[in-house]
Amino acid sequence: MSLEQREQSEREQAHRMLPPAPCPEPPAGRVEARREHFLTEIDRQTRSCSPRRAPRSRGRWGLAVGAAMAAGAAVVVLTLDSNSSDAPLNTPPASAASVELLERAALAAATTPQTRVRAGQYSYVKTVGHTSVLSETKSGDMQLLRESEAMEEWTSVDGSERTLQRKNGSDSLLPETPGRGSLNAPTYDFLAALPTDPDALLKQIRDDAQKNHGAGSDSTTGPDQEAFVTIGDLLRSGVTPPDTAASLYRAAALIPGVDIVPDVVDAAGRKGVAVARTHEGERTEWIFDRSTAQLLGERIVLVEDSAWGKAGTVVTSVAVTNSGIVDEAGRIP
Repeated sequence: MSLEQREQSEREQAHRMLPPAPCPEPPAGRVEARREHFLTEIDRQTRSCSPRRAPRSRGRWGLAVGAAMAAGAAVVVLTLDSNSSDAPLNTPPASAASVELLERAALAAATTPQTRVRAGQYSYVKTVGHTSVLSETKSGDMQLLRESEAMEEWTSVDGSERTLQRKNGSDSLLPETPGRGSLNAPTYDFLAALPTDPDALLKQIRDDAQKNHGAGSDSTTGPDQEAFVTIGDLLRSGVTPPDTAASLYRAAALIPGVDIVPDVVDAAGRKGVAVARTHEGERTEWIFDRSTAQLLGERIVLVEDSAWGKAGTVVTSVAVTNSGIVDEAGRIP
């Protein structure tokens, strides 16, 4: 099968899996332009970079391993973070089907009515789901446990107030105010100030990854995986301005190795289709509603047997079930 035939097949598959969103079709040539840009970037990097794998960072929500000790057992917590080397330089560009799906998600986001936000308000998000804990018992056996990610959070839109978190029926304030926000801890105002040009946005995200997690750091994350993890974090952080969300989806379409998974279920039991990136035996999936192209949640699935379980194990799954802008912390939209 030729490249053109494969891409046509992928687009047809995307159309079958995700019906057209209630918004205009992509402008003529947008998908092709995105792919052409990325192919040019691949060629540039191949000429200018050595085949050595670049160090990569630990994103806030990728697949990471942190050690702790409790009750005489070694406990390893699996959160939505990433900590292995980046994809090789010959990683293919995002598939035509994933580019199509991300463009529909961008169009759906861009046509969402803009919420008027003012100082003193809060961005609210409610999640359900789990992370995984790998525990070594006193007898030396390994046991995979789940930890709940069911919670509600209220984050000051301008970062001037401490974040309220409600978990297991109890309220607590996080120790520090978000301040101006960052890619790892965004506020609504921070998200609203991000570039709305996908190329400029991806450059900012990749530059941040290189600056904070590149050569000389203890991190082993490469820019492509770090960018994918960061974009997913930003999209699930609460309420994202429509233009920013659209730009984030289009920036993701420029990342190599992105593909689709036809049939997935999020932590709330909702069926959908996923944009995914596989890295070092783990597949990170962003799950979308088939009809609306709305982002439902994210999960990480093992594609290879490992200490965390057999291939197919869902080690992390977090879904957003409600979000909005409210006047006071503690209120529900």
